[in-house]
Amino acid sequence: MHTSIRAGCRFACLILACLFFLASIRLAQAEEKPVGIWDGFNVGGYASAGILIPRHAQTELAINELSMIVTWEGDSRLKFFSEIELERPLVWREGDDFSKQESYLDIERLYLDYNLNEKLNARVGRYLTPAGRWNLIHASPLVWTSTRPLATSRLFPIALNGVMLYGALPYREEAFEYMLFAEVLKDQDIEHDEVEFRDTFGGRFTLSGKVDWGLSLLEFAENIPGRPRFRMLGLDFHTRHHGWEFSGEAFQRFHTNGNDGGKGAYLQAVAPLGNQWYAIARLENFQRPTESAVDRWLIGTAWRPASNRILKMEYVGGDEQREDAPKGFLASFAILF
Repeated sequence: MHTSIRAGCRFACLILACLFFLASIRLAQAEEKPVGIWDGFNVGGYASAGILIPRHAQTELAINELSMIVTWEGDSRLKFFSEIELERPLVWREGDDFSKQESYLDIERLYLDYNLNEKLNARVGRYLTPAGRWNLIHASPLVWTSTRPLATSRLFPIALNGVMLYGALPYREEAFEYMLFAEVLKDQDIEHDEVEFRDTFGGRFTLSGKVDWGLSLLEFAENIPGRPRFRMLGLDFHTRHHGWEFSGEAFQRFHTNGNDGGKGAYLQAVAPLGNQWYAIARLENFQRPTESAVDRWLIGTAWRPASNRILKMEYVGGDEQREDAPKGFLASFAILF
């Protein structure tokens, strides 16, 4: 416990030191005109609620998440971003009363960005791991389904506390983007069903055009007996055509000795039905060395009356029943504000 507190203090001191350093740069560059302390701040967020009717368990109603996003962008090269989320603040299960015992507060993101030049930026703090596409846009109002592919949540860390260099370069008529990152401080709070990762570093590279292609390369350790290290290769794509949308991701992990370390993939298609209704289908596969292989299929529909609101309904089938990948009917509503 004391070690975790000391580590948390060190990370907080790192953030404060970076804030002080970058703020001093901003003051040195700022004009002499007075600037209000709240200038450049924006507050937003998102929320979602849903129902789960599993095949072999109790029906569940829940407020899934309440998220607050605070950003600051002044007239300098410095930017600030934070996302604090209250997970599952209210849950009801068939035969039980409403419960708040599953709720917890999670710092999803908390970082500073500094623009070094037109092609290079620096980031320090807590950020989403740049592995695949889904992990970077996983907020409920931005994705088509209530459930998340297992391959995007259990093969690599979802978020890191560390540093990053990123930017974009022109390439013909397309854009080439890069992210190079490394973990500095391990997570202090681990959920009961969360895989614990350590010492992560890697890179992500994307080429955007008619089809967006992504390549992710990571190395990390898992906090399990033997503390094995893995290297992971990830490939993803996303494209739209006449209202249709196709996307997919595939990940392959290897032990540093060359043995298979797990894998996962999904393919998803979205078809327009008219009047802001869409049909959705997905196939996915997932396998970890310490877990049995899982196959899932999903069919569903979604109504998106506006870009910031979406109603989702889906049925999930497959082989093995898992708490983190339920089978059955799910529906949810999400809003971005």
